[in-house]
Amino acid sequence: MLEYEWMYKEKIEEILMGVRNHQIPVKKALKKFEGLPYEDLGFVSIDHHRALRKGFPEVIFCQNKSPEQVAKIFKTMSKYNDVLATRASKEIYELVRKAVKSAEFNETSRTIIFRHIRRRNIKLKNKIILVACAGTSDLPVAEEAAVTAEMMNNKVERLFDVGVAGIHRLLSNKKKIDGSNVLIIVAGMDGVLPSVVSGLVKKPVIAVPTSVGYGASFKGIGPLLTMLNACSPGIAVVNIDNGFGAGYFASLINK
Repeated sequence: MLEYEWMYKEKIEEILMGVRNHQIPVKKALKKFEGLPYEDLGFVSIDHHRALRKGFPEVIFCQNKSPEQVAKIFKTMSKYNDVLATRASKEIYELVRKAVKSAEFNETSRTIIFRHIRRRNIKLKNKIILVACAGTSDLPVAEEAAVTAEMMNNKVERLFDVGVAGIHRLLSNKKKIDGSNVLIIVAGMDGVLPSVVSGLVKKPVIAVPTSVGYGASFKGIGPLLTMLNACSPGIAVVNIDNGFGAGYFASLINK
C-alpha cells in the first residue's frame, strides 16, 4: 500500500473508531466523510480522494491563484495529507505560513511543502532518482523536479551545472550517473544534454526543456524540439519548464 493511500485509510479508520468509542457523534462523522471524496470551497473543489486513486495527493498549482486562495486550499488539504504547492511566490508563502505554521518554502524551486508525518524511512533507498541540469539558470526547474520526487518518498541526488559546453564535468560524475535508477535531465539553450546522458546509460531518461536561452531558443521550443528528435533511445520528454511533471513521472517509474 502506498503511503498516501495508507494515510487516507487511516483517516477513515480514525473517524469510525471515534464513532465506535462515542468520541465523535454520528452527525459529525458524516460531516467529516463529506469532505473526504472532494471538498467544495466555492472557488475550488479539492480532490481529497486522489491520494487513494493515484497514490499521491492533489498538488496545488499556485500560478494565477491569489495568495488568499492558495492559503485556504493549502490549509484545507493539510488536514488530510502532505501538501505540495508549485510555482509559489514568497508573498504566497507568507500567507500560507500563517495558515499552516510548519509549511516550508523552497525559494529556488518555488515550492511550498507540508509534511503531515515525517518520513518513517526511505522505502526506495536503493533506487535513486538523479536530477541533473545543464546550467545554473536551469536550477529552478531542476529543483522543482527534485522536490516533487522527494515528496513522493524517493531518494534523490542532484547534479547541477554539467552542460555539454564542459562535458568533462558530466563524465567525471559517471559513477553517480550509473548508480541511479531513473534520470531527470534538465536543459535549455541547445537542449542536447539528455541525448548525451542517454547514450551513456541503460536507464530511463526524462528530458525537461527549459525556457532558458537566447532568441532562437524561442522560450524553450528550441530545446524541446531537440529533445523530441533525440537519436538516443530511452528518452521521454515533458513540457517546457515542467519540473513537476518530470519528478512525478520519475517516481512512477521508480516504484
